[in-house]
Amino acid sequence: MKYSVLALFLLVIAGALIAGCTQSSAPAAPVSTVTENPVVEIAEPVATFALGQEYLHKKYSFTSQKDVFTEQLRVADDPWAIDITVNPTSTDIQNTWFEITAVNLDNSAYSQKFGYGGTNSYDRHQQFPMYNGGPYKFEMKGNLVSVDVIIATRKP
Repeated sequence: MKYSVLALFLLVIAGALIAGCTQSSAPAAPVSTVTENPVVEIAEPVATFALGQEYLHKKYSFTSQKDVFTEQLRVADDPWAIDITVNPTSTDIQNTWFEITAVNLDNSAYSQKFGYGGTNSYDRHQQFPMYNGGPYKFEMKGNLVSVDVIIATRKP
C-alpha cells in the first residue's frame, strides 16, 4: 500500500510537470504585437518658398498604376520650382503614390524624379527647387491619388 501511494504521488507530480502547471524562475519573454496597417501621420502643407509666373498649373487624377500623363514646356533660366499637392483617394496608404520625372530635353542626362509615397515622403505638399532652364518633358505616374501640379518661377 505504501508503494502504491508513492507511485500515485509521483504520477501526479509528473503530470503537473508535463502539463506545465509549475512556475519557472526565468521571466517570461514579452509578447510583441504587429499591426497589419501601420498608422502614418500626414503633415499639413507647408510652403517653403513663394512662386511667381506659372508655366503649368493642372490637376491630374490617377486611378490605376497604368495612368501616365506627359507635359512638355520650356522654362526660363531663372530659378523655378515644381510644386505638388497630393490628395489620396484611398485609405490604403501603401497603394497610394505619385511620381514626377523632369527630363531636360537639351541634356537628357539631366533628369530628376520626385514623388509622394512608396520610397518618397508622405508630405502631401512638396516643393522642389530647379535651376536649369530649357525645354523639359514631365512624365507623371501615380495610383489612387489626385495631384495638383504647379511648375512656376520662384520669387526671390
